[in-house]
Amino acid sequence: MAGHSHAKNIMHRKGVQDAKRGRIYAKLIREITVSARQGLPDPAFNPRLRAAMAAARQANMTKDTIDRAVNKASGAAGGEDYVEVRYEGYGPNGVAVIVETLTDNRNRTAGDVRSAFVKYGGALGETNSVSFLFNRLGAIRDPAAVASADAMLEAAIEAGADDVQSDDEAHEVTCGIDDFFAVRDALETRIGAPESAKLDWRPTTEVTLDEEKARGVLKLLDVLEDNDDVQNVYANFDIPEDVMQRLSA
Repeated sequence: MAGHSHAKNIMHRKGVQDAKRGRIYAKLIREITVSARQGLPDPAFNPRLRAAMAAARQANMTKDTIDRAVNKASGAAGGEDYVEVRYEGYGPNGVAVIVETLTDNRNRTAGDVRSAFVKYGGALGETNSVSFLFNRLGAIRDPAAVASADAMLEAAIEAGADDVQSDDEAHEVTCGIDDFFAVRDALETRIGAPESAKLDWRPTTEVTLDEEKARGVLKLLDVLEDNDDVQNVYANFDIPEDVMQRLSA
């Protein structure tokens, strides 16, 4: 399925990006800080903070580093005041791109994002200019070993999820955004802590890229992801496996 192929494309690029551990940690710390400031600093009563801390642990961030980020948010007034801003536009070859940011300077971030789009043959649009090409949903991923496909399906149905996709590597449970935290918590109680759990943008249609076109799109996404203000980047492209192997060589 194209969706699975797209997910593997993203996972491959994320594997390359994981080498930039310092930048990844900075983004995770920013999300933890914002989550703690917007709700209670206790993850038991703050689902967003709980998800951010789980993501940090998955990235092998130490408990001390996570605790410092929470304490920073719940300490005395001062420090950076981050706001969430979403940017949308078209990259090269008509690929739709959504960029989620946490920034303390809207003008700087908007300028950086716009510059990246222009440099690589794209154009930044208005809010909602491309989001109609995606579905917004919750996605919870568990290793395949935690349960059989039938057991995971049963658990997901009882938790209120919409769908489950299982293969030899993992189970992925998807649900509506309003049900996300309830579904995630119900599954964690029954199955255990997930490998990842997040709100996601999934494309409803995809642009298939050849090697030349893929290079341009991946360059844009890499530049965006290297920006400290950018938390997540989503795009509606698919790169065939043979093309991805050549790009990785």
